[in-house]
Amino acid sequence: MFPKTGNKLPPRSRASDAYAEAIAEALRTELGASHRATKTLMRWTGASERTAKNWLSGRYGPSGYHLVQLARESDIVLATVLALAGRNHHMVGAELLGMRDALARVVQLIDATLPSTREPS
Repeated sequence: MFPKTGNKLPPRSRASDAYAEAIAEALRTELGASHRATKTLMRWTGASERTAKNWLSGRYGPSGYHLVQLARESDIVLATVLALAGRNHHMVGAELLGMRDALARVVQLIDATLPSTREPS
């Protein structure tokens, strides 16, 4: 039989508190703090409702697999993780790709809206 060593968890560190709050702020910025935000997080990650609410409140932060799922779905979460890691410069490439895609959509809309002014070759 093992001796009982207690039933209290070790205290959380300030770093984990800062991490949880940074991720919560990113999630609230993108999704808000409504029940719909909770449902969206559940759909993105497969996490339980209680877990999603804890992430939104900043009580706990996602770990491992769930963090990767959130970063896959949310550019704001990805930027937050990179900022926490001191790797902000990596977001430049992702932002450039996003701008390129947006510009391509704008050109398509312009082409679809304006009558063709080119002469046939």
